[in-house]
Amino acid sequence: MMFEGDPRSNSGVKELPPPLPFFPSLPGPCATLHAPAEHRASNAMCVCQTMEVGKYVQSAVCDRGRGVLLEPFIHQVGGHSSMMRYDDHTVCKPLIAREQRIYESLPPEMKEFTPEYKGVVSVCFEGDSDGYINLVAYPYIESEAADHEEFPERDHPRRKHSRRSLHRTNSTDHKDERPSLTGENSESVPEMKSPKLELLTQSDVPFQMLDGNSGMTSERISYNPWSLRCHKQQLNRMRSESKERKMYKFLLLENVVHHFKLPCVLDLKMGTRQHGDDASEEKAARQMKKCEQSTSATLGVRVCGMQVFQMNTGHYLCLNKYYGRGLSTEGFRQALYQYLHNGVNLRTDLFEAILSKLKRLISVLEIQASYRYYSSSLLIIYDGIDRTVAPEMPPNVDVRMIDFAHSTYKGFRDDPTVHDGPDKGYVLGLRNLISILELIRDENQ
Repeated sequence: MMFEGDPRSNSGVKELPPPLPFFPSLPGPCATLHAPAEHRASNAMCVCQTMEVGKYVQSAVCDRGRGVLLEPFIHQVGGHSSMMRYDDHTVCKPLIAREQRIYESLPPEMKEFTPEYKGVVSVCFEGDSDGYINLVAYPYIESEAADHEEFPERDHPRRKHSRRSLHRTNSTDHKDERPSLTGENSESVPEMKSPKLELLTQSDVPFQMLDGNSGMTSERISYNPWSLRCHKQQLNRMRSESKERKMYKFLLLENVVHHFKLPCVLDLKMGTRQHGDDASEEKAARQMKKCEQSTSATLGVRVCGMQVFQMNTGHYLCLNKYYGRGLSTEGFRQALYQYLHNGVNLRTDLFEAILSKLKRLISVLEIQASYRYYSSSLLIIYDGIDRTVAPEMPPNVDVRMIDFAHSTYKGFRDDPTVHDGPDKGYVLGLRNLISILELIRDENQ
């Protein structure tokens, strides 16, 4: 069995090795699940988002009435920008003008494989009487554009997408009753103290990280650890800029895991190239080195993050991008096997549904002339619920492309570099992904 583009293909892969070890349930307060599955699912999406400041602070200039309190999205398994939960069906992330324009101009056939774009909101800090700083979203108003800035890029998009209603489902509005945090005293906000945040950021289904260097962590925690890492970094970045910037623009996107009770998520960095056309020489060199030292160069795909529910222990097993970068071709195959194993057995019922969607995605990408999705990710999602309860029901599976901050196509904002044909690096990654999944399926029938 040879994989396309792999210079070591003469070594082949003849048989599937045993899966990565599964670890027994650990003692502690999170070792037993007390809530039924249907309750765990909804509770896992409803968590508090705060930053402890040690004393009462006042809010930035956000006095326009009722807003929406943003919360950490605890099922984020990869990426570096923090995803925030807006409501059960919607997440939001810091706006990058290039990514916004890509979402606005996606060809119709691509929308099946991308989150629905729902518009833009304004986000600011607000303090409460208990001494916490919250992120609160308000309707984006065009006349206030001068007070907003995107994160990496400074230019504003050419047109503004018309926003949908800010009323969110299954969530309470956040009423602004607090005075303003001026630029002068914004610098007094100390660093976020994570222990308090960790106590508030909760899921009834615990998470456990498998680290490439030290193995399984002994701590079972109530959030995906990568999600909290991104959340802390994002808040610290925003806090450091709070004197100069009062408002931030965030993209509203479909929450693609909202209809899964126990979302098992695999984040794959796709393509043989990760840097955009506008990258500096230094950044391009860094990205090329990462590709050369991972399966991106040989397979066109690498693991960027993962969470999979384990039936035998009742927790999510998590892998992060550092684990994924160190995998060989064989290690990548084992990681796919791990993702499709629930701790009791291999989910053989998932193969055809996943493979069908991946093949459909290839057919769509092959007709997208000039599109390049550099540094974008592909999410594969399935539900970790016990299939023995309703074995006659088809498995719930989804495949979505995300993260378009470095994407381009012919005619995009007068980009000087124009590419011909489909994104061959991305397609290569999909073909090798399909080949490996088919191999695992065939050897476990």
